[in-house]
Amino acid sequence: MKIITLTYPISLNDIELNDQSFSIALGHFDGVHRGHQQVIHKAIQTAKERGIASAVMTFHPHPKAILGQGEQYYQCLTPSDTKLRLFQELGVDYVFVVSFDMQFSAITPHAFVEEILKKLSVVNVVAGFDFRFGARGAGNTEVLKELCASDISVEVVEAFEIDGIKVSSTVIREYLEQGQIEQANHLLGRRFSVEGTVVTGDQRGRTIGFPTANLLLAAPYVTISLGVYAVKAYLGNRRFHGVLNHGMKPTFNKDDIVPVMEAHLLDFSEDIYGEHMQIEFVSFIRKEQRFSGIQQLIEQIGQDAAQAKELLSRN
Repeated sequence: MKIITLTYPISLNDIELNDQSFSIALGHFDGVHRGHQQVIHKAIQTAKERGIASAVMTFHPHPKAILGQGEQYYQCLTPSDTKLRLFQELGVDYVFVVSFDMQFSAITPHAFVEEILKKLSVVNVVAGFDFRFGARGAGNTEVLKELCASDISVEVVEAFEIDGIKVSSTVIREYLEQGQIEQANHLLGRRFSVEGTVVTGDQRGRTIGFPTANLLLAAPYVTISLGVYAVKAYLGNRRFHGVLNHGMKPTFNKDDIVPVMEAHLLDFSEDIYGEHMQIEFVSFIRKEQRFSGIQQLIEQIGQDAAQAKELLSRN
C-alpha cells in the first residue's frame, strides 16, 4: 500500500502515481468501523472490476477539530497510524491523506472535484450516504454526482445497520463512554484498542501483590468510562491476558486527577518499563470505586483478576 500526503493546492510534481486511475473511497473514517468498511470494500470491488487501483482519501486532523465544531474530535477512535494499518489489512492500494487546514476548509465543492479528484485521475468515487465536502459542508452526495457528471462515476453506500442500530462513530463513542465495550466492539468489527509506552507509576501495585503496567498513551484517544476491564495486552508479538483499571485510583487519591490506565498482566512478572504496549478491551467488569482500606482493595482486585481470567478464556 502506498501512502501519499496531500496539501492543498496539490501539485503532482512530487507524487508518483504511475499513470494510475483510481476507484476511491472518501471519508475521515475515524474508527474504520463496519460501516466504513462497507464503503472501502465497495471501492476495492469496483477497482478490481475495472482493472484500476483502489484508494482511500482521508483527512487529517479531523475537520471538526480544525473548525472548532466539537472538542471531542481532538480525541480519536483510531489514530492515524492505526487507520493506515487497517486500510492495508482491508486491501487498499493507495491512501491519500489530505492535510486539513483552514485553506483547505474554504475549498468549494466544484474545486474539490476539479482540482483534487480529477487531478488525481479518479474515475470512480464511493462515499457514505452522509458524506459532506466543501466549505461549510456545502456538498453532499447529490452535489457530488452533479459535479462529477460523465467524468467520474459515483457510488453511494447507504447506512449500515446491525440489529437495527446504525453503525456510526458517534454511537461507538457513546458506547465507550458508558463502558459498553462489547457493544462498541460489535460495531467496530474488532476490539477497541489503545497503545502507548509503559511508564513508571507510584508502584503501589507491587506492594499489594498486583504489579501494574502504567500506560502513557501514544495519542489522544476517545475517553472511555472509568472502571475495570478484562483486556488482552500485546508486547511485540507476545499476547497476555490482563485486568485494567482506568481511573483516578480513589482509594489513594482524594482529589480528582488526570485518569490513568494501569494493567495487571496475569501470570506475568517481567520488567517492561519503556516498552510499547497495545491493549485490547474485551469486557467491562465494574465501575471504579473507593474502598475502606488496603485489604478490601486487595480482595477486590483478586476477584477482578479471577473474573477477567474467566471472561478472557471465552473470548
